[in-house]
Amino acid sequence: METLTDLRQHHFDLLKEIGNIGAGHSATALSRLLNKKISMNVPHARLVSFNELVELFGGPEEEVACVFLRIEGEFHGSFFFIMAVSQAEIFISTLLEKQGICLSDDQNKEFYASVFQELGNILTGSYLTAMGDLTGRVFMPSVPAISIDMFGAVIIQGLVNAAVDEDHAILIDTKIMEETETGGKVIEGHFFLVPDPESFSLLFQLAGVKDENRKY
Repeated sequence: METLTDLRQHHFDLLKEIGNIGAGHSATALSRLLNKKISMNVPHARLVSFNELVELFGGPEEEVACVFLRIEGEFHGSFFFIMAVSQAEIFISTLLEKQGICLSDDQNKEFYASVFQELGNILTGSYLTAMGDLTGRVFMPSVPAISIDMFGAVIIQGLVNAAVDEDHAILIDTKIMEETETGGKVIEGHFFLVPDPESFSLLFQLAGVKDENRKY
C-alpha cells in the first residue's frame, strides 16, 4: 500500500472497529473521572482530502481545539483529535460542571486549555490502546501538544512539524454522550489519522486484514 487512497472498505471497517473499542475504553475512563454515565461511539471512518476536512469544519478560519501527537514504535503516524471550539467548551463544561466556559477567556484560558488537553489525552490514549489490543503491539504516543487556533493553521502546523507528505487523512468521527434521565447531550469530535508511508501496510498486517491483491 503506497498511499492512503489505496485503502479499501474493509480497512475502514477495521478502523471503525478499533474506534469503537477505543470509545468503550474512553467512556469508562470519562465516566469514572466525571462520576457520570458517559457513552461513546464511532459512527463513521472514511478517507477525506484535506480540502474536504477544511469544508467539514466550515472553512480554514474556523476556530478549533486540537490535541496533536505523533505515534511512534513499529507504527508511525500523525494523530489529531479536533473539536469545534463550541463543542470543546461544552466538553470542558461537562467536566467542570460549570456553565459559561469560554476558551478565549484571558483569565482562565490556560486552565481551560489544560483541561481540554487532558480530555484529549484520555481519548487518544484509549484509541491507541485499542489499536494495541487488536494487533498485540504497542503504539507509543509522543508528548501531546494542544492548539486552539484556526483549523487551517492547526492542520498545517501539525503536518509540517511531522514532515508528512500526504494530502489525505483517515477521518474517524466520534460522538460523546452524557446519559441523563432527560436524554443528555451529544458532543461531536473527530480523530484524524495520517500514517507515515512505511506504516500503511503494517497496521492492517498486524490486525490480520487481507487485501485480495496484496499479502497484508
